[in-house]
Amino acid sequence: MNAKTVNATATLHFDVLIVGSGLAGLSAALLLAPTRRVAVITKRAMNDGSSGWAQGGIAAVWNKDDSFQAHIDDTLVAGAGLCDLEATRFVVENAPEAIAWLQTMGVPFSEEDGQLHLTREGGHSARRIVHVTDATGAAVQNTLIEHARQIPNITLFENHTLVDLITSAKLDPLGNHQAGANRCLGLYALDEGQDEVLTFEAPHTILATGGAGKVYLYTTNPDTATGDGIAAAWRAGCRVQNMEFIQFHPTCLFHPHAKSFLISEAVRGEGGRLLLPDGTRFMPQHDARAELAPRDVVARAIDFEMKKGGFDCVYLDISHQPLAFLMAHFPNIYARCLELGIDISKQPIPVVPAAHYTCGGVLADLDGRADLSGLYAIGETACSGLHGANRLASNSLVECMVFARSATQIIIQTPAAEPRELPAWDDSRVSDPDEAVVISHNWDELRRFMWDYVGIVRTNKRLERAAHRIELLKGEIHEFYSTFHVTHDLLELRNLVQVADLIVRSAQSRHESRGLHFSRDYPQTDTIAKTTILVP
Repeated sequence: MNAKTVNATATLHFDVLIVGSGLAGLSAALLLAPTRRVAVITKRAMNDGSSGWAQGGIAAVWNKDDSFQAHIDDTLVAGAGLCDLEATRFVVENAPEAIAWLQTMGVPFSEEDGQLHLTREGGHSARRIVHVTDATGAAVQNTLIEHARQIPNITLFENHTLVDLITSAKLDPLGNHQAGANRCLGLYALDEGQDEVLTFEAPHTILATGGAGKVYLYTTNPDTATGDGIAAAWRAGCRVQNMEFIQFHPTCLFHPHAKSFLISEAVRGEGGRLLLPDGTRFMPQHDARAELAPRDVVARAIDFEMKKGGFDCVYLDISHQPLAFLMAHFPNIYARCLELGIDISKQPIPVVPAAHYTCGGVLADLDGRADLSGLYAIGETACSGLHGANRLASNSLVECMVFARSATQIIIQTPAAEPRELPAWDDSRVSDPDEAVVISHNWDELRRFMWDYVGIVRTNKRLERAAHRIELLKGEIHEFYSTFHVTHDLLELRNLVQVADLIVRSAQSRHESRGLHFSRDYPQTDTIAKTTILVP
């Protein structure tokens, strides 16, 4: 949409607001478009989210030799006893339908002998990963964007950053609205092109803003992964669940000129071996499943070996596969590594673990509904119960589509509501920032101490240090937010610090080691698995 045509003082009315343009958000928009007027609000370009970075694929039972129960069992094992069984079954049983829908949309899935080619990834007991070579996310994302741009009922607001949700309780802080009737009425978003905050109103708002990988110094995520939806929902009064479980992908390319480039799980699925710098294979000593163990196991093993040996990285070797095989299955990985002087057909790939996926998030039910009436959370923003203490590889993209469908079905069944005017954003008492450099310094400080103190291996002391620094940052950021015009960088930093606080508080409350949360002070795993729920 052309931002110049928008009156910043007028309320923009839609049937549904969707924040985020990844697979979850676009799936919801396309499913709603036949009957609803939809606004898709995304803080950068449509294809700049995390979905387009997904390499491996989408997990679904597609082979007669596979079964729903096997996929469920694999998910439960990877989730270390914390997956919600009902949510897991719901996603697994609806996964084939989601794949079939993408086929009707024209996604060019890889085939072999006229059938979908299925690969295998860590933690899976069968080949069930549907993919588009090694660039599945990009192929799916680009296909859906092309459709969305052609549909009149979908209005795209690129370069619009979520500021905050508008709730009836915020508009009536004295509590004169009906008890228990607090609901989401819309949101404020910063139009970066015009440097103005716009007001959006709708009876339904879907948060599909992805995860929060940028809270860490090293991540496979793009710059957009700043936890905006999680932080906004928390500020609006929604509970969050299992925020301590941050998945570190075991194999991010280690190279000074390779920014956040992921080496797909499928490389290990096709026989890739992890080696020390001297060529010694080490994963069999850590787990009987070796390189095909779940990501938390592999990431901790790599972290252990790097610290034990003082290595900057370890190596992933797939050079035993023929060149034709590598170019057919991993064309993007092969090309990118070759650009950096690494021929994966002849030499191993230097890799390190990096923050990859936020398993926790806004607590949501099987219809994507959050605690606040009229508010939904889907995709990585949400905690549906599917991932438990550790996400099984390639379960995330299918989760996006399954919950996009269930949430939109509820919205479509809800009677239309009369539009209402909402107050415009008031910035009459703020001034331009005087020291923007403080924001960049705070951002850098946050990501560094989160990496050092709240990473793959944690201790009580490290968490205490992180919590102390977060409190100091929260005070500085609150002063900035209250005093100065909001900027894209300030909004992201505000959200990152809020999410960091939720991660640390959740980690401090878990007195055991489970899945992605490993504590030296509590190395045991409790007999009974309990979720971590924080209440605003």
